[in-house]
Amino acid sequence: MNLGVVEQIAKAVLYEGYMLYPYRPSSVKNQQRWNFGVVCPQSYSEAQNGSEAWSMQTECLVEGSSMTGLEVRVRFLQLTARSVGELAKPVSELAPREMPEFRRVEKLSVNGRVYQPWQEAVEREVIVPVCNVEALGDSPILQAIAFPAEEQFEYLREAGGQIVGILVRKRKPLVGQVEVTGTRQKEGVFKVSVCLRNTTPFEVAKDSSRDDALLSSLASTHTVLGVQDGRFISVLGPPEGLTEVAANCKNIGTWPVLVGEEGQCDTLLSSPIILYDYPQIAPESAGDLFDGTEIDEILSLRIMTLTDDEKREMSQSDERARQMLERTETTPVEQFMKLHGVLRGLRPLKEDIQ
Repeated sequence: MNLGVVEQIAKAVLYEGYMLYPYRPSSVKNQQRWNFGVVCPQSYSEAQNGSEAWSMQTECLVEGSSMTGLEVRVRFLQLTARSVGELAKPVSELAPREMPEFRRVEKLSVNGRVYQPWQEAVEREVIVPVCNVEALGDSPILQAIAFPAEEQFEYLREAGGQIVGILVRKRKPLVGQVEVTGTRQKEGVFKVSVCLRNTTPFEVAKDSSRDDALLSSLASTHTVLGVQDGRFISVLGPPEGLTEVAANCKNIGTWPVLVGEEGQCDTLLSSPIILYDYPQIAPESAGDLFDGTEIDEILSLRIMTLTDDEKREMSQSDERARQMLERTETTPVEQFMKLHGVLRGLRPLKEDIQ
């Protein structure tokens, strides 16, 4: 598996919709995030009559032999609930792990910076040990998903050094399973299935919301597969004789495509966003804008037109948004010129000549 080749594409999938223009928590578009690749707890899915998925399945074709090995990596974002607290009484110092008395607030200003509740995210990866494709028919692979609950605290100090506030970051546990199976379709051709299930305990109440379930969900979930001593067969454009076999591949909530240089067949990205074989990030793109369906030049110019107050809110809401703002504002003119009017290639226009 060539992770270097797939990394940029997978990263774009991971953060698609993480935060949308105008990149502020107060904007309507950012009131409901995490719309791609969400795998919620089974109990919540059943309470919603299946409208929210609790599983994801990738099926693809591998051409190989008894020597062919398969690598599988499931990647996703785990959400972190960030809340803000104001201390009942400022203190100069606290003992390790000491929790001061505080009340939760919707906004707290400290040293000119405004802190507010938000949903952050950490990257997670589940790696399935390399397995033999042929052996999968008799011995499926089961890999547990297990991330414990975590709670972190960050003290907020005023200019004089006293602690006046606190940021509390909480992550709920995640529990699930990745199952990898395989079946021989014909001589030298195997169908591989990777099924992901979220069995995280989640008590559904009458007032349970999607936001509640998201904290026990996998977001922006996608699967990266690699093959050794074999090759993947495109399900978008299978060779003659394998069209029907490829059509029988059942992909649920995801879409597998070949990744790498044109003609390479050793790496597959199964994405919740529909892509084509051999997708590419434009070389002119200077960094993540969290919206792969837009054009870098348009988003960058829009960011530059934000008011000072809007930029302040953007930079103070999320560290990734702050980095994006800083990168955009320091982009040299030469880089902007590269974003404008790029010509990829020319094709002859067919005309009927009388």
